[in-house]
Amino acid sequence: MRESNSELRELFGRAAARAADYRGSLGERRVGAAKTFAEVREDFRRPLGEKGRAAGEVIDELVGLAEGGLVSSAGPRYFGFVVGGALPAASAADILAVGWDQNGWNSVLSPTAAAAEDAAGEWLKDLLGIPATASAGFVTGAQAANTVGLTAARHHVLKNAGWDVEKDGLAGAPRVRILAGDERHATIDRSLRLLGFGSDALELVSSKANGEIDLDDLRTRLTGHEGPLIVCLQAGNVNTGASDSLGEACELVHEYGGWVHVDGAFGLWAAASPAHRHQVAGLELADSWGCDGHKWLNLPYDSGFVFSAHPESHAAALGYTASYLVSSGDPEPGDYVLESSRRARGLAVWAGLQELGREGVTHLVDHCCALAKSFAEQLTSAGYEIGNDVVLNQILVSFGTDTETDRVIAALQSTGTAWAGGTTWRNKRYMRISISNHRTTPEDLTRTVRALGAITH
Repeated sequence: MRESNSELRELFGRAAARAADYRGSLGERRVGAAKTFAEVREDFRRPLGEKGRAAGEVIDELVGLAEGGLVSSAGPRYFGFVVGGALPAASAADILAVGWDQNGWNSVLSPTAAAAEDAAGEWLKDLLGIPATASAGFVTGAQAANTVGLTAARHHVLKNAGWDVEKDGLAGAPRVRILAGDERHATIDRSLRLLGFGSDALELVSSKANGEIDLDDLRTRLTGHEGPLIVCLQAGNVNTGASDSLGEACELVHEYGGWVHVDGAFGLWAAASPAHRHQVAGLELADSWGCDGHKWLNLPYDSGFVFSAHPESHAAALGYTASYLVSSGDPEPGDYVLESSRRARGLAVWAGLQELGREGVTHLVDHCCALAKSFAEQLTSAGYEIGNDVVLNQILVSFGTDTETDRVIAALQSTGTAWAGGTTWRNKRYMRISISNHRTTPEDLTRTVRALGAITH
C-alpha cells in the first residue's frame, strides 16, 4: 500500500493537531489519569481484525481510547519523578524525526542523524563543563547512561590490570572493587547486575545529613587499596537534590588509579548555572558522566547522554563490527551506545538547545531552583515539615505521621490539581516534590498549596 502525499498530509496533520490541542490544554487539565490502568486496558483490548483499516480511522480511535489514561506529566503541576515537559521546538523536531524515519546508528545510515548528535554533543559538553575531548553517546536515559559509563569503566580498569574482559569475560578476572554512596540511585545496582558484577559487589559509603557522600568514610575505605577500582558518585540526590563533593572525591579516587563515574541524571544540570555550579565543582575531573535530557532539559522521551573522558575505552567497550556493516572509518554514534537500530533522538536535542540557547538553559535551572525554594517556604508557612535542605529542585515534605503523609499524597493525586509521589528517606515517609518543568509558575505553586490546605484542614 502506497499513500499519496495528500493522504499523508491529512493524516500527519490530524495527529499533530491533536497533539497540539493536548499540549495547549495542559495548564488546566486534570494532572493524574482519569481512569485506572485496568479500565484503560479494557478499553484497548479488542480482537485484531482480519482486514486492515484506514489510517485516519485508527488514529481517531487511538486518541479516544488514550484520553482517559493520559497523565499530564508534561504540565506545570506535575511534581513527580523529576519529570520535565518537552520544549516546543524539541517536540516538533521529534515529529520530524519520526516522519523522516532515520536510523541513527552511524553516519552512513543517516548523515543528518549523526551530524545532529555530533553538534549537540559539543554543546552539551560545553554547557556542563565536561572536557571537550570527551566522547558523547545519545542514549535512552540515565539507566542506559550509567550502564554504558560503567561498561567503559569495566573495560578500562581491567585492561590496566592486564585483562581483556570483552574477549575473556569476568570468570577468572582480577576482582574489581566498586564503591558508591548508600544513597545512590537504584540504576547503579541494576547496571552492576547487567554487567555481571552483581549488586553484592557494591561497597557502600556512608552519606552526610543531606545525602551527599561522606568523603572521610570514602578516604578510610580506600586507604591502602590496590587493584582495579570503580567509584560511583552522584550529582543530584534523588530525594534531596544534594551532590557529592565531586572534585575532592575524584582526586582521591585517582590517587588509587580508579575510575569515577558520575550519575548526574538531573543534578548535573546545576553546572549550566553560574549560581548553582559550585554544587558540582570539580565534575570535569571524573572519567564518565551520565545525565538525562527528558528531565531538567525538558526534551521529549526518551533522551539521555553519556560522556567519557576516555573515548578509546568507551568505543572499545561498546563498539562492534560485522562483514555487512559499512562505516566511515571514524568513531560512529553507535560505538558509544548499547543500541544498533536507534531513532534519531539527537534531532530533538539539537532543536531544544537551539530554542533555549545558553541563557535559556541557565534560566531554566535557576527558575526551577527559585520555585523550589519558594515552594518550601510556602509549605513551611502552612505548617508542614520540610525534610531536606533545599539546594536544587527537590523538596521533601512531611504532614506528620507516615500514615498521614501517605493519605495526603493519595488525596492530592485524586483531586487532579497536582501530582506528587511519596518516598521513604531516613526511615520516614515524605511527599517528594520535583520542580523541573519550564511551564511551572508561582501560581501553580499557590494552587497546589491551596489544594493541600483543603486536604489537611
